[in-house]
Amino acid sequence: MGTLSVNQNKLQKRLRRQAGEAVADFNMIEDGDKVMVCLSGGKDSYCMLDVLLHLQKVAPIKFEIVAVNMDQKQPGFPEHVLPAYLESIGVPYHIVEKDTYSVVKEKIPEGKTTCSLCSRLRRGTLYTFADEIGATKMVLGHHRDDILETFFLNMFYGGTLKAMPPKLRADDGRNVVIRPLAYCSEADIEAYSQLKQFPIIPCNLCGSQENLQRQVVKEMLQDWERKSPGRTEIMFRALQNVVPSQLADRNLFDFKSLKIDESAASRFVDLMNL
Repeated sequence: MGTLSVNQNKLQKRLRRQAGEAVADFNMIEDGDKVMVCLSGGKDSYCMLDVLLHLQKVAPIKFEIVAVNMDQKQPGFPEHVLPAYLESIGVPYHIVEKDTYSVVKEKIPEGKTTCSLCSRLRRGTLYTFADEIGATKMVLGHHRDDILETFFLNMFYGGTLKAMPPKLRADDGRNVVIRPLAYCSEADIEAYSQLKQFPIIPCNLCGSQENLQRQVVKEMLQDWERKSPGRTEIMFRALQNVVPSQLADRNLFDFKSLKIDESAASRFVDLMNL
């Protein structure tokens, strides 16, 4: 890649700055960490690796990066692409072979959504592998739009207010998952991926699955953003400014014990009598 234009340079700096801020805000990476970067071959994971390699050069701490790709034995998967790319940029890597494709095809009826089961199988395998290589952090490429889409999916279809946290301890307690692209927009990542000409590997396990609930939510958010630019960023800020007393979760706020403040009432009466 040659000299960047002004806008391209701004794009690169913005992604690096936002990722750096997320890492710092949530203390994602610490001195001496062995960071396992999960690469799918999609735009998000390539961008994530690119940004982390820059951060590794400029950060005041030392940490190790190792890339890991999971070969799920999908028919036609181009096995040579990721190793060739990683070797060309000098990043150590592992290819984990696990035939989750057959399991998904066996368990999920034709035409039904495969993403959920595929994701669970992949995540479980990667958690175990992180343990085996002594990784202290496991990095996933989810960005701001992914987090917001998950929030609305859970609210609309699951009846819960939750999303994807930028930093998470796995249920088994063995792994800490981090998402350095949590502050980055999908539009910026897409533009940067095209700029860098990453060798994208499409997921052909499930086809396009255009009618998935996530796709519907994605289109809703994109429509909101077109009509009111900046709304996505405002909604993401809302996830960082939760006020439990203004919601209705009795586990988060003790509504049952809520009573008037006698001292405040007394002061009000005194003021009225002045």
